[in-house]
Amino acid sequence: MNELSFSFAGHDLRALGTGALWWPEESLLCVSDLHLGKAERIARRGGASLPPYDTLDTLVRLANDVEYTKATTVICLGDSFDDLDAASALGNREKLQIAALQAGRTWIWIEGNHDPGPVELGGTHLAERKLRSLVFRHIALPDGQAEVSGHYHPKARFRLRGRTITRAAFLFDETRLVLPAYGTYTGGLYSSDEALKGLMSDRAMAILTGQSPQMIPMPR
Repeated sequence: MNELSFSFAGHDLRALGTGALWWPEESLLCVSDLHLGKAERIARRGGASLPPYDTLDTLVRLANDVEYTKATTVICLGDSFDDLDAASALGNREKLQIAALQAGRTWIWIEGNHDPGPVELGGTHLAERKLRSLVFRHIALPDGQAEVSGHYHPKARFRLRGRTITRAAFLFDETRLVLPAYGTYTGGLYSSDEALKGLMSDRAMAILTGQSPQMIPMPR
């Protein structure tokens, strides 16, 4: 699997092409914004019908990353479900997939703005998790330090050989690391948006996801 090594807050981390973050020293895999059940939630609220395979696709990709890394700890960095009703609507197949992923490893659900309360699944539910010098939370704080977060679904848009290319992206600077959304159908926010430009320093970098992850200055 393709990955790109980088240093953040003094730690050697790996950005996987799937959008997952791998911390080998701690055997920790981190993913953000799975938004499981998004198609079901949209249909329930009278929106456009989408193929109901997003949850299955997301869980299969996550299983592949867990198998690749052999992670003993998994942190889901908030908005793991599109809402609490979406969590309740999971089918038995999806529940069994999650249970299989959790078996034999530490599994942490960080609370997000779409899923602020606990759900009836295994694992530990926390507002945030500190491990060594890193703090894992859903939404970046203005004064956050050594902070790993999600929420914004960042993506980068840039020109290459006369073409405009858009990819989901990790963003990081001296104090914070923002993960891309991992879930299918999640969409994203351009790094040139004022919300992200205001959050990240002028020296921020973007790591583009995909088959060949690449690091570039964060497009503004």
